[in-house]
Amino acid sequence: MTEKIGVLGKKSPQRTGVERVVNAPLPTVYGKFQAVGYLDHDRGDEQVALVYGEIGTDDVLTRLHSECLTGDAFGSQHCECGDQLASALRAVVAEGSGIVVYLRGHEGRGIGLLAKLRAMALQAEGLDTVEANLALGLPVDARDYGVAAGILHDLDVKSVRLMSNNPRKREALVRHGIEVAETVPLLIPPCENNITYLRTKRERLDHHLPHLDAVAHLS
Repeated sequence: MTEKIGVLGKKSPQRTGVERVVNAPLPTVYGKFQAVGYLDHDRGDEQVALVYGEIGTDDVLTRLHSECLTGDAFGSQHCECGDQLASALRAVVAEGSGIVVYLRGHEGRGIGLLAKLRAMALQAEGLDTVEANLALGLPVDARDYGVAAGILHDLDVKSVRLMSNNPRKREALVRHGIEVAETVPLLIPPCENNITYLRTKRERLDHHLPHLDAVAHLS
């Protein structure tokens, strides 16, 4: 824990890391979850983990879901995020237990909503998602998963079965002391509006998306 100097010259503690703030029942169309709310003292973000059933400590079915307003709330077909979130929630209910960590501050792979919309405008002009971020002078992927690992540690989770196609999520959790026992693919059938985006994720961001080979007819 770091310290800061108060107005009278006295040192006062400054919280760091993630702090569990509240645990509330959250009935959803998928099932009844516990919404565990956290405050990330390092970034100031409010975070939430949706916990279903008795999760235990080992091999917990888990999704780290990056916030995506356009996909999660508006049903955008520019990406597959909304469908992935729904699939993850259904999967943990079918499993009987699991966790979906919803990571706020990850909009647009960490560049924010307005910057993401600017990048989408550039993609409409022909750039891919990587080129668009770089054209705006922004990082290709600015996300950090330390807070997700902190939440899992707080929930006493030692190892996960990670629902993800992104190898960077696995690598980040391992760096932060969470064992990844298995990577569980979360493959959503592509459509005409997102096939180029998904191919870019596979070819330039190393996402594991083998199902795209079966849809070569999409342009």
